[in-house]
Amino acid sequence: MRVKICCIADRDEARLAVAAGASAIGLVGEMPSGPGILEDEEIREIARAVPPPVAAFLLTSRDKGADIADHARYCLASAVQIVRHIDPAEHEAIAKAVPHVRRIQVLHVRDRAVLDALTEYEPYIHAFLLDSGWPDAETAELGGTGRTHDWDISRDFIARAKVPVFLAGGLVPDNVRRAIDQVGPYGLDVCSGVRTRDHLDAAKLGRFMAQVNAARVG
Repeated sequence: MRVKICCIADRDEARLAVAAGASAIGLVGEMPSGPGILEDEEIREIARAVPPPVAAFLLTSRDKGADIADHARYCLASAVQIVRHIDPAEHEAIAKAVPHVRRIQVLHVRDRAVLDALTEYEPYIHAFLLDSGWPDAETAELGGTGRTHDWDISRDFIARAKVPVFLAGGLVPDNVRRAIDQVGPYGLDVCSGVRTRDHLDAAKLGRFMAQVNAARVG
């Protein structure tokens, strides 16, 4: 079970996440809303310090392949998490420009219509991430909402997917084991559920990882 700790604020938080056993950290670029937004220079500094094999995910709200590729290249990202529903053809431009960067497409689960996007994107990406944002809101929500969505839809999506799928949205120490059992994701993505007053909380993170590990054993 891969765990990505998102909304990393600085190198100290990155070290804490890595020490807890994270497979990846998430670094949030410019967004219309949500927590953890950093300047590109800050992202680049943190990403440079991340030890392999931990991946540095850049969360980008850009929607054109060339712009996304430039963003990932500058920020030294090993993976790019695309938080908008972009034209699938733009993934081809990213792959051509930065072939070493893994591409993760975020889909925001509002209803079962999200299942239609599976076959649309799957040929172009390395993984999906199912989140609980609201891209069409007056101020777009593209992640970090702290809300869960309908996990039955996510479970059905994962059953049909041929690529890895991360589950995000409202995960906390008290519900993560149930999420694993009910949904069966390849990986988990957590931000607010392991934070206190916007700071990564070592105690909450430890409880979260303990529940993940318990689910693995179970």
